[in-house]
Amino acid sequence: MRLMKLPETFLENMKELLGGEYSAWLASYEENPHQGLRINTGKLTAETWKSISPYGTEQVLWTGNGYYIGDQDRPARDPYYYAGLYYLQEPSAMAPAALLPVEPGDRVLDLCAAPGGKSTELGARLKGQGLLVSNDISNSRAKALLKNLELAGVSNLCVTSETPEKLADVFGPFFDKILVDAPCSGEGMFRKDPDLIKSWQEHGPSYYAPIQRQILSQAVRMLKPGGYLLYSTCTFAACEDEDTVHWLLDQESELELMPLLLWEGAQPGINKEPVIRLFPHKIKGEGHFAALFHKKSSSSSQKISEEQATGKTRRKGQTGALRKGPSDAELGEGFLQWEQQLSSPFPRERMMIRDQLVYLLPEDFEPGWRLRYLRTGLLLGEQKKQRFEPSQAAAMVLSPSRYACCFSMKRSDERVIRYLKGETVSLTEEEAGQDAWPKNGWILVCVDGWPLGWAKNAGAVLKNKYYPGWRWQHAQNQTCRQP
Repeated sequence: MRLMKLPETFLENMKELLGGEYSAWLASYEENPHQGLRINTGKLTAETWKSISPYGTEQVLWTGNGYYIGDQDRPARDPYYYAGLYYLQEPSAMAPAALLPVEPGDRVLDLCAAPGGKSTELGARLKGQGLLVSNDISNSRAKALLKNLELAGVSNLCVTSETPEKLADVFGPFFDKILVDAPCSGEGMFRKDPDLIKSWQEHGPSYYAPIQRQILSQAVRMLKPGGYLLYSTCTFAACEDEDTVHWLLDQESELELMPLLLWEGAQPGINKEPVIRLFPHKIKGEGHFAALFHKKSSSSSQKISEEQATGKTRRKGQTGALRKGPSDAELGEGFLQWEQQLSSPFPRERMMIRDQLVYLLPEDFEPGWRLRYLRTGLLLGEQKKQRFEPSQAAAMVLSPSRYACCFSMKRSDERVIRYLKGETVSLTEEEAGQDAWPKNGWILVCVDGWPLGWAKNAGAVLKNKYYPGWRWQHAQNQTCRQP
């Protein structure tokens, strides 16, 4: 049983909101919060996960790839976590990304994206096509966002740390789908994270509502006609939820509210608005709110040409330079030798070299966008004198079917953990006799066929090249993340 002292003002607000359900809601705070993981469908299917899962397979109702885990499970200390097969996420926080109708090839913006729970799901659903821009105004939080996206093997990404206003000035009506999981008072996460109660007492719902509305106004500027915007919070306060929805509809005549289908335990809005409300006494999860908007194709308040809507014209902030892929000489012999191990090379016309770093840019990326980036596309690696060192991010998008020189170990093999700790991997005589491995060449190390990182072939051993910042000792700081 959990004992928690909730603010009296908050309790009064909830009693007014819930009426006869108040007692059931309050009783739920004596229970432990539910924990979950969401599998990465960019790497495996739900069917495959069920056949290999070392944890529970009870599915979360509102998403096809979310599962509950037990209190005793330690999924952050598992090789499959390091292979990017799943993301640890509170179950109700899985709803927003599941409700945004993303399709491969879309241009998608996750405006308040850190630490990456929603972005990693959006990236998986794009299947490497189109563009995902994941933004967080906090540079430190954006670094955690980048790591989670690269761990998940998302290649068509841009990670930025900008204000919504700056993004809107650069992009204009560019995106097909936008997710705004806005900063909020966090009432729906009190059971999971009691420390948020103190923050609520300092900055309650009235503090966050204006911030949310400012963010949404800029998001609408970046949404193409015909596009969809999903607004979500992890709070119960009406001023942050339904009131903000009605405010946005009043401000933006080209928007319409789209019905969201209810599932078992999900509630409509306070006045039966077609939005989603999640409460901990109704579902196996915490609290969340979501509303889906559609931007009408014809707008009297915002007339734009078809060229602008499809992004074929230059936008403010672009240099106008045409993209040109680097030559073999610019890429260097080291890169070309590494590239020979690929079953199909990366598109040369989408490559860019900057400060000796080689990038693969997303399909719809424009180098002239003047933004504060943490990453532009997939970092393939770094040129160092006469050699090329492939990146950890590049390892996470490959597979034994894509890269010729691979060494895969079973999850139960004790060498997997040693590798993740940064130790040298000893090979058996049979394993060391791989004719296909070039001497001192780059080896893709895998667990059960899913990539973990790089090593160098040294005959009887593999020299460990696993990225130091991702090593096993850091796992002790990993917990089931909020959103």
